[in-house]
Amino acid sequence: MARLDAGALGRRSFLLTGAAAALAWRSTRSRADDPLSVNGPRATSGDVVEPQWDERVSVTVGREGADIIGSDHRALQAAVDYVAGLGGGTVRILPGTYELRNAVYLRSRVRVVGSGAESILTKAPSVETRLSADSDWYDQEITLADAAGFRLGDGVCLKTRNPHNGGVDVVKRTLVARSGNRFKLDRALRQNFWQQGDTTAATLYPLFSGEEITDFAIESLVLDGNKANNLLLDGNYAGCVFLQDCSRATIHAVEARSYHGDGLSWQVCHDVTVKDCYSHDHAGLGLHPGSGSQRPVMENNRLERNDIGLFFCWGVKFGVARANELRGNRVGVSIGHRDTDNLVVDNLIADSRETGILFRPERGHDFAPHRNRFERNRVVNTGADTAVAVDVQGQVESIQLVENTLSETRAAMSRVGIRIGAEAKDIELSGNTIQGFAHDVQDLRPVAAG
Repeated sequence: MARLDAGALGRRSFLLTGAAAALAWRSTRSRADDPLSVNGPRATSGDVVEPQWDERVSVTVGREGADIIGSDHRALQAAVDYVAGLGGGTVRILPGTYELRNAVYLRSRVRVVGSGAESILTKAPSVETRLSADSDWYDQEITLADAAGFRLGDGVCLKTRNPHNGGVDVVKRTLVARSGNRFKLDRALRQNFWQQGDTTAATLYPLFSGEEITDFAIESLVLDGNKANNLLLDGNYAGCVFLQDCSRATIHAVEARSYHGDGLSWQVCHDVTVKDCYSHDHAGLGLHPGSGSQRPVMENNRLERNDIGLFFCWGVKFGVARANELRGNRVGVSIGHRDTDNLVVDNLIADSRETGILFRPERGHDFAPHRNRFERNRVVNTGADTAVAVDVQGQVESIQLVENTLSETRAAMSRVGIRIGAEAKDIELSGNTIQGFAHDVQDLRPVAAG
């Protein structure tokens, strides 16, 4: 296994490949006699290399004294769209509480910045009803059994039992027109939503949503999911922030709290940085680097009282989780399905209700989380009497557990520091400090496995 060096990963130097490496190389060369160097670029149509402008468009949103006056998603969306239409810039959210009845849809090259703890975006209470007429996959309308509580402009989530495979189909749409209980949607359904599938419509949505966009940021604000007054919608569809098929995103100094689902979730998104955030008290996951996401960086965040603090989903690769504090989650860090070549370093994982660090067993060797390095983490006071601080399950290979400190300050009972499953191979334990457990290391592999 090639060593994943914390410094190198922090610099991200090894991650530049192909066209990205060529662009970086050309834009940073400075030899005056080099014809490939870029010195003093001009804004040229279609070129991604341009000057570092001193100023870009900036618009304020607030309840009063702002460029755009308002206290809901419409005012925020108007500001985002205006700035995006001028090529990018900043939306500044002034102090106040903003109640959202739909997601604020982010745009490329737009930075949304709040006023710290004084800018609070909260989700309106959800309502739910059944459909009273079938809608086919090509339809762009639904009929609700009870339209009370639904308004034009609302974000809605439709769920149905698929009549062919028995699974659950989920889509998110916006209500854009109505006649009585009939509502037009912003887009066609592209799935069958039939009454026989126990189909429901509910006002569920993320607070911020981004789809197929690049180069954007969310900073310095509070996102309140209002969990007590909302139905569950898991992190594959929503959260305080939900991103799908995006790249080069920054989430900085954001408090995400109390969503009936995930805090911060991104799916098939690359080069996402989450730093100095506080994600807590969610029904789901604190941070959810989702399927296929490459090179996430998660630094100096607090993840508290969630179901799982940090959940590496499917195929998350070359990620860095550094200097985060995870407290009181059911599971601190969970890593599994083809999550390979990640570095988890210098984190505090305390008071996990079941497991501190979990390598999920998955469906066999080809699905296991290989070549991950956990270094200098502190795992403190994990679970009940028979809990395991670090549980390495499944047919995983080439895992490095190096210089971690695992401690139990309560009675040892039957607790285990590190458990290595019977099918694991090439597990390096080096320089770890393990204190206060009934069993420091419980190795279930056959002796011949080594």
